[in-house]
Amino acid sequence: MARFGVSAAALLAWRLALAFLGAGAVRRRLGRDQGRMRSLAYPRWWNLVTGGLEALAAAPIALPAARVAGLTLGAAICVAAVATVVRHKDYGRVAPGAVPTALSALDLALLVG
Repeated sequence: MARFGVSAAALLAWRLALAFLGAGAVRRRLGRDQGRMRSLAYPRWWNLVTGGLEALAAAPIALPAARVAGLTLGAAICVAAVATVVRHKDYGRVAPGAVPTALSALDLALLVG
């Protein structure tokens, strides 16, 4: 379905790119999740790595030629986050990682199918 010449896959991709860019900026800049990351046995600097990867995923998602690679990277980051909280039995924090993973999978299906 295309509205105003823009496909649903492109709109979803842009929203995901903004979400990953925002999440990366917040995680890197403010260190908001530092307490949670420490409780999950990650080192103090891990927020910088995670935030950098999230911001890095946003750029290829925004570019149509590299969109599949960006969506794959973004989904992999979120799958790792979900696996971490499930491993630590912190089930209340599954949704923040599961939602962008599902949206990335949906966008990949729209692009490929």
